[in-house]
Amino acid sequence: MLSLCLESRLEELQRLEAAVEDLGEREQWPPSLLYQVKLVLEEVIVNIVNYGYEERGGHKIDVQLISEPDALTIKIADDGRAFDPLSQAPTPDVDADLEDRPIGGLGVYLVQTLMDEAHYRREQDRNHLTLIKRRDG
Repeated sequence: MLSLCLESRLEELQRLEAAVEDLGEREQWPPSLLYQVKLVLEEVIVNIVNYGYEERGGHKIDVQLISEPDALTIKIADDGRAFDPLSQAPTPDVDADLEDRPIGGLGVYLVQTLMDEAHYRREQDRNHLTLIKRRDG
């Protein structure tokens, strides 16, 4: 299990990535799982830091990873403005030609594509995002 309290700064991504890599090594995750987890966490944390607050800094983002033989559960909680990325983020047109697509906007799509389950709730003025990646024994 990994539990971190990050400051709402992009520089914290380095600390998060190092901790996730350490957990993945201890738990002997396959490289594909480690890559997917790091990518998903980066997308979510960058969105929280860049769009979740009126002002940067002074906020905390709680990240918890629970690694079990059958699944990896990622829990992220923040005190940013209420935002359900699973229902409020615009759906990208991934079938459009590359030159017709806007830059960005794929983060939530990637999260939903790479994870097996995603759940959001707003509780006590905090956003709670739970992501689950099932594993083969």
